Amino acid sequence: MKQIPLNNNKSLGKRIFRQRYLLFMALPAVVWMIVFNYIPMYGIIIAFKQYRIIKPISAAPWVGLAHFKELFSEGDFAMVMKNTLGMGFLRLFVGFPLPILFALFLNELGNIRFKKAVQTISYLPHFLSWVVLGGIMMNWLGDVGIFNEILLKLGIIDKARFFLAEPESFWGIVVISDIWKELGWGAIIYLAAMAGISPALYEAATVDGANRWHKMLHITLPSIMPTISILLILAISGILTTNFDQILVLRNAANQTASDVIDIFVYRVGFRMNRFSYAQAISLFKSVVALILLLGANQFSKKTQGHSLF
Repeated sequence: MKQIPLNNNKSLGKRIFRQRYLLFMALPAVVWMIVFNYIPMYGIIIAFKQYRIIKPISAAPWVGLAHFKELFSEGDFAMVMKNTLGMGFLRLFVGFPLPILFALFLNELGNIRFKKAVQTISYLPHFLSWVVLGGIMMNWLGDVGIFNEILLKLGIIDKARFFLAEPESFWGIVVISDIWKELGWGAIIYLAAMAGISPALYEAATVDGANRWHKMLHITLPSIMPTISILLILAISGILTTNFDQILVLRNAANQTASDVIDIFVYRVGFRMNRFSYAQAISLFKSVVALILLLGANQFSKKTQGHSLF
């Protein structure tokens, strides 16, 4: 039997007409993305120019890869990369698994009221800015802060220490404080994924004699693995992205050797030295590395797990 070819243009037009109200609702977001995300991408070219803010971008002379050559020969670049990668890997290996574990154990709580209370308390710090949390951390970690009092009474230290003035302690402070702020919020997406697991799977496992630990390992964890894979890909691609607000609040002259990261370096070069082309070159380098990491992590996840962003 001969099939009649469909008129794709007519079919597309009908679908657009049927969904016109949804498209109108999405239109402001699309316009916002174009105006604030795509049009400003034209400014990337200043990384290859000697741009001055008093002149338009088109009038700036081309310098090619001069800013990138300067970046790789910069004396502080090695220290900046070491700090950025150090905190990035710590966040990845320590900060990424903890929300998963927290969500798994929270999902096992039988008392609903207690479960909601724990979840609410855990994600409340997310809604506080780093300006507020930074002040709290400075008080707690000061030489007369609560941490010094506890450690002195336990006999762990002999005299009070100002932890934020110690470069060797800065990475740990940043990672631990970031986990404290984002642990509960990061677990929400995993709890949402767990809510979609069929109860019949747990009932069948119970009949087979599985305990709660077996259900967690063989039902819950595999069921949320696609979500974990997607978020892991995004986390790997953002390994060079540090929390600018957090670092800016917690850094000082004493811990500068451990707190100087790419985002702080861009801020210092761009806004304090007014070297916008150089700052753009650093940001472009960071974006290219993030893209390479994203594509690599996505391909690796697709081949090993069967889950990927695209």
